Amino acid sequence: MVQVLYGLQLKENRLDQSTKPLARTAGDEANTARSAQQMRRVSLHRRYTCHAEGSVLVSFGRTKVLCCASIEDRVPGFLKGRGHGWVTAEYGMLPRSTHTRSDREAAKGKQGGRTMEIQRLIGRCLRAVVDLQALGERTITVDCDVLQADGGTRTASVTGACLAVFDALQTMASRQTDEQQASRLRAALRDRVAAVSVGLVQGQGLLDLDYNEDSSCDTDLNLAMTASGGLIEIQGTAEGAAFSRAELDQMLALGEIGLRQLHDLQQQLMTHPDQLQAAV
Repeated sequence: MVQVLYGLQLKENRLDQSTKPLARTAGDEANTARSAQQMRRVSLHRRYTCHAEGSVLVSFGRTKVLCCASIEDRVPGFLKGRGHGWVTAEYGMLPRSTHTRSDREAAKGKQGGRTMEIQRLIGRCLRAVVDLQALGERTITVDCDVLQADGGTRTASVTGACLAVFDALQTMASRQTDEQQASRLRAALRDRVAAVSVGLVQGQGLLDLDYNEDSSCDTDLNLAMTASGGLIEIQGTAEGAAFSRAELDQMLALGEIGLRQLHDLQQQLMTHPDQLQAAV
């Protein structure tokens, strides 16, 4: 089986077509089997909390992240007086979101390098699709809190945060008395962004890695892309042997399969404002 996406050929197995497929599950209660090219069960549940302007519980299999978008009438000091806004993100994991309890970073008095890397990634992805001029001098802060981790917390955060920002903009628009300003806010999300992980495990390309796959993979790659096909971030690391350009192209093509599903899920909820949940 060969699929062609954006001119890249994707083979069902990266190397030897006789390789036995790895056993994988969708991360649902029934442990449904999934192929190398399948996402885990993904769900988006909007308006999950009652206070934030936009809130989304996003699930990638057993990974669950709560994304809350807040809008404030202020901007960082370096943007004051410039007439446009800012979008930023914060990321954190609850102490028992993993197999064993970890200390809260607040108790340690500083954020870890991984935390800062991930929240910067989320912020970059969101700023790439938001019209900062349309915000005026406002800041959108998205808090992404990992409730349960089973791989892919950063990709789930980006995907859920995009919908949370969309809902926050609609909420802010509904509060405006100036219809022109309201229209600008409703249209401030210029594109959608989603992210997914891809990897090479035992010589096979796999889409949407869970924790066990991620911890044993030969190559791990995170891909963030807009619905219009623009690439925002490619984070790829060889854990063992180096990967080739051909293998990179195949991983990118594999990632696009999942990203199209995620973008469709986002669009479904964005075009139906009264629909609270969607899953694939």
